Amino acid sequence: MDFLRPLTWEDALAAKAEHPDAVPIQGGTDVMVEMNFDVHRPPALLDLNPVRELTGWDSVDGRLRIGAGVPYVRLIEELGDRLPGLAQASRTVGSPQIRNRGTVGGNLGAASPAGDSHPPLVAGDAVIEVESAARGTRMIPATGFYTGVKRNALEPDELIRAFWTDPAPGPQYFSKIGTRNAMVIAVCSFAIALNPETRRVGTGVGSAAPTPRRATAAEDFLSAELDWENRGPLSVAAAQRFAELVKEAASPIDDVRGTADYRKHALSVMARRTLTWAWNDYRGAVPGTGEGKEAS
Repeated sequence: MDFLRPLTWEDALAAKAEHPDAVPIQGGTDVMVEMNFDVHRPPALLDLNPVRELTGWDSVDGRLRIGAGVPYVRLIEELGDRLPGLAQASRTVGSPQIRNRGTVGGNLGAASPAGDSHPPLVAGDAVIEVESAARGTRMIPATGFYTGVKRNALEPDELIRAFWTDPAPGPQYFSKIGTRNAMVIAVCSFAIALNPETRRVGTGVGSAAPTPRRATAAEDFLSAELDWENRGPLSVAAAQRFAELVKEAASPIDDVRGTADYRKHALSVMARRTLTWAWNDYRGAVPGTGEGKEAS
């Protein structure tokens, strides 16, 4: 096995062009597990740890551009106030050691349906910036980035450089069900993002289909149903219908972590709960209403 260690982004693109079968590695939290269990033995590893261009983030024209090499712990500490849904998901990733090494870029590259960062990226309309030496930069919406189980839209000579997303325009929440309380792969997961400016709701469903996906019918229903202007109470009927539509958007399987029926039921519960939390936050943001988490 060859081990390639470029020092700059240009060198990394050149190395990937010359060795398109080389597997990029940053934190190694997915790649090394597969290698240790002899699931995958790539002909070459492309170590991106020295590439400083991947380790920063910036605000560009009001949007956040976050390098593929920014670890989860920095997302939580530095961007938690601007990307609360992604920060919540990041807190559920593995152990503190994993959060110090693991990255959203690595999660995107692995493209596992159970990846914790995928639902908030989908719900928040994130865009993935990828690049090749031959063709330059390409921007791929998160909704079109995942093409199958552990497959993504990258060409063989492309690398993930960053992802782009707007700072949260409204409340965001992430919820995850696992077989234990910590350091667990999601049985299923769900993210919701409210955008009061456009009066739209974003959703992200994880570990309940071959790829992360949106619950578009649920989004359309709730966007029209919510009382955005007056911030009125969330009706029980609306919450239940939203949960049912989220459940219908999933196409899970039975596996060692859970049955398809359990996943669908869990998604409906998480959808209802996260919606209630998010809407109560939105209502409580109105000065002088005296309403907050207790609203229903």
